[in-house]
Amino acid sequence: MGNWFVNNWFSAIIISVWMGLNIFIFVWFYFTYEHGEKFYYTRHLLGSALAWARAPAAVLNFNCMLILLPVCRNLLSLLRGSFVRCSRTMRKQLDKNLTFHKLVAYMIALMTAVHTVAHLLNVEWLNNSRQGVYDKLSTALSNLEDTDDSHDSHDSHESDDSDHKTTYLNPIRKNDIDPQQIPTYFVFTSIAGLTGVIITLALILIITSSMEVIRRNYFEVFWYTHHLFIIFFAGLVIHGIGYIVRRQDEDSYEEHKPLFCHNRTEDWGKIPECPTPQFEGGPAQTWRYVIGPMVIYLCERLLRFIRYMQNVQYRKIVMRPSKVLELQLVKKGFKMDVGQYVFLNCPAISQLEWHPFTMTSAPEEDFFSVHIRSAGDWTDKLIDIMEKLPEGAQGPKMGVDGPFGTASEDVFDYEVSMLVGAGIGVTPFASILKSIWYKFKDNDPKLRTRKIYFYWLCRETNAFEWFADLLKAQENEMEERGMGDFLTYKLFLTGWDQSHVNYIMVNMDQETDVVTGLKQKTHYGRPNWDKEFEQVRNENPTSVVGTFLCGPEALGKVLEKKCGKYSDVDPRKTKFYFNKENF
Repeated sequence: MGNWFVNNWFSAIIISVWMGLNIFIFVWFYFTYEHGEKFYYTRHLLGSALAWARAPAAVLNFNCMLILLPVCRNLLSLLRGSFVRCSRTMRKQLDKNLTFHKLVAYMIALMTAVHTVAHLLNVEWLNNSRQGVYDKLSTALSNLEDTDDSHDSHDSHESDDSDHKTTYLNPIRKNDIDPQQIPTYFVFTSIAGLTGVIITLALILIITSSMEVIRRNYFEVFWYTHHLFIIFFAGLVIHGIGYIVRRQDEDSYEEHKPLFCHNRTEDWGKIPECPTPQFEGGPAQTWRYVIGPMVIYLCERLLRFIRYMQNVQYRKIVMRPSKVLELQLVKKGFKMDVGQYVFLNCPAISQLEWHPFTMTSAPEEDFFSVHIRSAGDWTDKLIDIMEKLPEGAQGPKMGVDGPFGTASEDVFDYEVSMLVGAGIGVTPFASILKSIWYKFKDNDPKLRTRKIYFYWLCRETNAFEWFADLLKAQENEMEERGMGDFLTYKLFLTGWDQSHVNYIMVNMDQETDVVTGLKQKTHYGRPNWDKEFEQVRNENPTSVVGTFLCGPEALGKVLEKKCGKYSDVDPRKTKFYFNKENF
């Protein structure tokens, strides 16, 4: 437990505070509606379903205020270091923005389900009260007319109530159709009901299309469906102006005390102690919660559009092995740091789709580059376009948004770093290794990193080819400077056939690896992570080790557990801090 706490204590505090606020808001509003005296008559019609509808609504408002903030990339970059010099712990937390975004989304889904079920019960009970199914008090409350003569009390809905001055309690006013059809009629003709249906359907589509299998294999479906959030938020703001949850108004409550008058319905309006009760709808609240985040997000999108309009030139277009496309781009005023990523938009493929790619160039270079693997419709179309270009021609218009910071940006803050890349996940580490090469070349005195362990896992031998030249240059540079121990790298081939095995056996005595041409031989199979972490801990007994991963979630879970297992709670001994790329 102590080892786990080393890596996750701040995340645990953030989640605890967030969950505590959710629980507090739920409990506070639950008891407000369950025991509030102005809701005495409303509770008589609806029972505890009133509180079970309103408490989740309050939690929904709070989480809808938060849901957009973790995806405001420029805001996070600002917090990460542009203006505020965040600590390493805070930066690690900001790198978990998408995890928090998902947690908030799960809470919204849960509270929406509870809120919807409670209101479905409420509509049924309101209709039954209107039909006189329940006791005398319920019937009397449901038959109260609107004292505003400008409204037809039998045909008007709560949507007619633009200034919420109506004085009835039961919002179901229509009583001249089949009673069994009234709940459905009410849901699809009232503001609250219709917007509730729309935002619930939008939320279902957003959540289901966000499943990992859809997001990985049908990214376009995820991308377009996620933009239903515009309809969701529009409906959310409008949803509350229906005023279907009503309470006794202030003046009426002072003159008509429910505890005294509730069993004297025949005397309402006849004796001074019990004038006819007057009711009102509460003011819409949601817009107050979401207006700030919506403005921030609109600014985010505006900044993205401005960047999209800026000119981007192609410096070089290269097709690498394993159908990997390298784009070297130039953009005026563009500045980057190691491990950062950009979003690319190609209007020739889609005007709306933006896809994230980690940059493989170093900050010291006068261009920035990305390596794009064939992994879906968008990347396949882009590669196809580039392959058909005449040699030396400029590619199609490319919009670039960024750069944005990631966990790998902090690699030089650690004395010792473990870099783990899987497949194309090696890209941020290409940037890091290039930058190290430049820093050594320029004798950068600010470089505090003294040891790097680099692990790359690939299924195909061809995937190593485009990166091998960089590693060769690193090997030569370190040897010339007498720093051969600075970089320890291990390449793992996780897929091969028998012909490859036979070729290896014939050439195993060569000084360099037959796959990569490097002095370090390729390993076959998956790493034994216990052995690797044990080695790093033994070689660095008093160091803080940053472990960085760009790869699949399953590997991330394994490495995070190993970081906890091999970290020592004693501050004088080795500690491993886990960092993962999140897009």
